[in-house]
Parts: sequence; C-alpha cells; structure tokens
Amino acid sequence: MQRLTEQILVHAEGLSEGTPVAAKSLLHLGNRAAVDQALSRLTERGQLIRAGRGVYLSPVKSRFGTRSPSVEQAVEALANQRGEVIVPSGAAAANTLGLTTQVPVRSVYLTSGRSRMMNLGKQVVELRHAPRWQLTMAHKPAGEAVRALAWLGPEKAEAALKTLKRKLSPATFSDLVAAAPQLPTWLARSVGKAAHG
Repeated sequence: MQRLTEQILVHAEGLSEGTPVAAKSLLHLGNRAAVDQALSRLTERGQLIRAGRGVYLSPVKSRFGTRSPSVEQAVEALANQRGEVIVPSGAAAANTLGLTTQVPVRSVYLTSGRSRMMNLGKQVVELRHAPRWQLTMAHKPAGEAVRALAWLGPEKAEAALKTLKRKLSPATFSDLVAAAPQLPTWLARSVGKAAHG
C-alpha cells in the first residue's frame, strides 16, 4: 500500500502549480477504494490539499515553506480538467473595470458546472453556477463587462454603460453590442441605448 501513496505523490509533484489531482485520474494505479485511502493519507500528512470532493492539489514548496497554489492557477486548472467555463464573479469584474470601489472579500467565481466550494488551505473559493449568458465571451474584456453589468443590475446598468463606452476600446464595446441578443431583455435594451445614444 505504501507504494501506491508514493506513486500518487510522484504523479502530483510532477504536475504544474495548481493542477488538480482527481481520484478518477489515478485509477490506473489501483482500485478506487485504495486510491481514495491513499489520497486521504497524503492529505492527513499535509502532502496534498483536499480542494473539494475528489479533487486534491499539491502544496507549493519554496524556500519560505509550503503554501497553497494560487487561486487563479487552481481555478484555471480545474476548468481545463473538468471542461467547465470558470470566470471571476461580476463583483470582481466591476471592480476591475472601475465601476465600483468595493473590493470583493470572498473569492467567488462563476462556473458552467455545479455550485460548490473549493478549499485552498485557509482560503475558501466559491464556485457559483451561472446562466450561460453571464459566461459569454468568458475570457474577453467584453465578457467581463457583461458580468459586471449583471452584478450591478438594471438600476445601475445604463450609467455603467456610459462609463464603459468611454473606458473600453471601440472593438471591445462593439463585441459587447454584438453579444446583446444573448443577454436578458433589460440588459440588451441598456446596451442598445448606450450604443445608439
């Protein structure tokens, strides 16, 4: 049994920072019960971090000690592994675009997958299922604008769009206008007014 934990550890340490190790991806090393047991043992020893159900991460070792992988890298690796779209929340997008001075206290990401929590050491990351329209143009500036506007809501969207029209490049604003048919009516109407007003 010791050999299985060593094999898992070698596999996990060979991955780049933040890449999740899923129990299902280790079934070539042993049966599911043995793999789960080995992962549990490695977590108890602090050699792996249990990020969520069936998802483990290797801690990052440096000359300053060990730390959890960065949230951004862990989220990106999880998205690639699970085939999900995962993007920063609307609150984070609004802050990045300068539409609010509020800095989100919690790490919240929107996902095409199910809602769940991910633990990275002492930091808890919330993955919140979002409708498809909020994940449109996932990693583009126009997509960030869509999420920010969704977070701001119908009351503040028009004023925010005036600010965005000045701040965003013409190409990015055009992308936002082109995405209007995918958006809810209230937002599509506001985008149309900003584009033609």
